[in-house]
Amino acid sequence: MYRIAVTNRKLCETDYMERIRQVAAGTYYDSILLREKDLTETEYKKLAGDVLEICKKEGKNCMLHGFPNVALEYRHPYLHLPLPLWENMQKPQQCFLRAKMKRMGTSVHSMEQLHKAVELGADYVFAGHIFVTDCKKDLPPGGLDFLRELCLESPVPVYAIGGIREENEQLAVSQGAAGVCIMSGSMKGIV
Repeated sequence: MYRIAVTNRKLCETDYMERIRQVAAGTYYDSILLREKDLTETEYKKLAGDVLEICKKEGKNCMLHGFPNVALEYRHPYLHLPLPLWENMQKPQQCFLRAKMKRMGTSVHSMEQLHKAVELGADYVFAGHIFVTDCKKDLPPGGLDFLRELCLESPVPVYAIGGIREENEQLAVSQGAAGVCIMSGSMKGIV
């Protein structure tokens, strides 16, 4: 099972950079998604440089999130873009960026969004939220049936996100997910 640690500084109960080092050095997670949505591009660029250095040292894959210019500037070929950002780019921008990336994906919350992501050239999608999560308290989860439908329809790997914990990750994979994304557990050091 492929596990992706999704960062969120606000969830860390210890030093954030130390937690990144622990995740990168450990064997539980296969990859880190640096997803700090509240930062400016300048702040994100600084943080990305530090995290990419840690990941390189530890041999851990890192995906950047939301700032294509940062990925291009670092010549880093792994980028996760919010679907609306990707859709709103001009076609030449989309093609240029896609040509520079080795692996590029997005998050989807419906079958329609899955189709749009595939049309744009996504190599994978995060599908969520699957289980109840504090991050989306007011929204009901899509659930395992939703995940299964997306996995059956998708020509690209689907990774479950939202309320994923060690005790339910296998349920997501049993529905066809290629892996799982874990935010709270990875940032709080639970797993």
